[in-house]
Amino acid sequence: PNLSNLMGRMEDMKAVAGCAAALASETGNIGYLGPLINFETRRLTAAAYLGAKYCYENYRGMDPADLGFTVTWIGFWFNIPGVTLDPTEVVTNFFDTGADVVLSGIDTTEAIDIAGQRAAQGDTVFAIPYDYVGACDIAPDVCLGVPFFSWGPSYLKLAEEVSTGVWQQTWDWMPADWDNLADPTLTNVGWINGPALTEEMQASLDEFIAGMASGDINVWTGPINLQDGTAYIAEGATATDDEIWYLPQLIEGMEGPSGN
Repeated sequence: PNLSNLMGRMEDMKAVAGCAAALASETGNIGYLGPLINFETRRLTAAAYLGAKYCYENYRGMDPADLGFTVTWIGFWFNIPGVTLDPTEVVTNFFDTGADVVLSGIDTTEAIDIAGQRAAQGDTVFAIPYDYVGACDIAPDVCLGVPFFSWGPSYLKLAEEVSTGVWQQTWDWMPADWDNLADPTLTNVGWINGPALTEEMQASLDEFIAGMASGDINVWTGPINLQDGTAYIAEGATATDDEIWYLPQLIEGMEGPSGN
């Protein structure tokens, strides 16, 4: 009775990250550095793919069926030697096998570290780190942006409600403040634009973000099939919160395992 649940709607920011990746990729191959596999990580990874697919088609004018999106799960949120896959090796393999953008879903910086090293060697590669607003500072020239959580606004609201005696138990999936995506004091989830975005990329990304904010763009609109080909969201229908939250598999078109 004295517990509330809070979760930021990071899925929207992952869709933005996927869009940025698709706008930058020249090989049409994107790598996703995943942690462990569960409902949260499946839906976040799928959201990144759906954002990439939308922008590859609508802003790049490319066939979304030709977009490569490969997920490699290391087994946890950070490297545990001898237990998880080594994220440094995973990112290196992405770049060695044709990906030119790597999105990170783990809590450490290997994706942008390796991208920066490869760019210094002359490779045209990019990275999108995760959940640290200053992550682009590691290698600005390859950083397309950063999606992040910000718990301050919701914690402050809870504290004020408790202190004034009006608190009631809730289960909140907290949306972005679309007008203040770069301000951690105002938004529950956000996005920092990276220095590697060109003006053209930025214009398309801004249009995509505006469309998501207004509701004109919803990447969870069908038809969407699961990875095994099972129909999940019918054509013209939009996924419910439960269908997103409890996504049972990755999405058709993604490469990589959906379960342990």
